[in-house]
Amino acid sequence: MTTPDLTFEIAAWEAGARCVAGVDEVGRGPLAGPVTAAAVVLDRAAIPAGLNDSKMLSARRREVLAEAILATAQVAIVHVDVEEIERLNILGAAQLAMVRAVAQLSPVPDLALVDGNRLPAALPCAGQTLVKGDARCLSIAAASIVAKVARDRIMVDLAQQHPGYGWEHNAGYPTPEHKRALQNLGVTPHHRHSFAPVRNILYQGKSPSP
Repeated sequence: MTTPDLTFEIAAWEAGARCVAGVDEVGRGPLAGPVTAAAVVLDRAAIPAGLNDSKMLSARRREVLAEAILATAQVAIVHVDVEEIERLNILGAAQLAMVRAVAQLSPVPDLALVDGNRLPAALPCAGQTLVKGDARCLSIAAASIVAKVARDRIMVDLAQQHPGYGWEHNAGYPTPEHKRALQNLGVTPHHRHSFAPVRNILYQGKSPSP
């Protein structure tokens, strides 16, 4: 199993880039909650040990690493809410979140290494896509970790406001528990109406919960 390294950052530095950011998003698949993006510029002299694709780490390990990243790197985290997801569609919202995260870094990076195969058109700097970048590139791995931790915390807070959907542990993803709760409890203001399981409930005439 490969682990992320600095191959792509080193290539960019050697090509003249002084500031290189890793960019990733989380939350495209859930039925509820925001989509979240992070942009991270690592300090070459203080890279936390153990960075990896957030999906390969336990929740506790992600929390520890997120704190270490925030303490040592330049980090910007952006949430795009359900209203914008519905207006733009989920792909557009995810790309907007990444653009906003990069734009919040100061200085704006010379290059953004972006997870996936689609480069957001409105990036404020040069960009390079990396398929499975969170498993190949340390800066993107760092971004995946802080984005995941930040979004999970939001979903835990929303779970307290809307108990029964299991958001504190399913983060809004369409688990059987979450889909049963949609049937039994209805649709909340934090659900994405354009996503099929939610849309189907609405068509059945379920009224939104207050």
